[in-house]
Amino acid sequence: MSDPRPLRSFDPPAALAPESGWSEPSEPLLPRGLGRPFVSGEPEGDRVRIRYFQRDSDRALVARAWFGPGTEGPPGHVHGGSMAAVLDEAMGLGCWIVGRKVLAGRLDVRFRAVLPLGSLVTVEAWVEHVDGRHVTTRGRIVGADGTVHAKGEGLFVELTDAQIDAMRERWAAGL
Repeated sequence: MSDPRPLRSFDPPAALAPESGWSEPSEPLLPRGLGRPFVSGEPEGDRVRIRYFQRDSDRALVARAWFGPGTEGPPGHVHGGSMAAVLDEAMGLGCWIVGRKVLAGRLDVRFRAVLPLGSLVTVEAWVEHVDGRHVTTRGRIVGADGTVHAKGEGLFVELTDAQIDAMRERWAAGL
């Protein structure tokens, strides 16, 4: 059963504002015609509201994210699957933002601390290593007080242009 208490107030433009040293991506993170992102595709929804940036110092993907009532797992807290989905999307987009067009091959998420509903967090994701078409990433979800709530590592596989074109065609056809 959900906690009937109201969530903390949430003002999206102010809450999802960048820190100093964070820039808006110069291009869309995903090229047109490749669909809508699973996590960040509903910016007005009651689940996750997230806004992505690129950190100027190292080109890593960073974000502000808010976990709403639609992410509830344990009463009053965010479901681990919601945090895992955010890390999956962020680590993948962390590859795309540096020119690596990838899909996830493996994800390893470690949950470190429960995250209360209504929390505003920082998400960080970066490319750790590239070996041919294999891209190793890392990411984390950090609370306002510095608590690391979840850490992730992923192995992403770089797509060929032909694979991207086929995905675009399927999405355009509604498949």
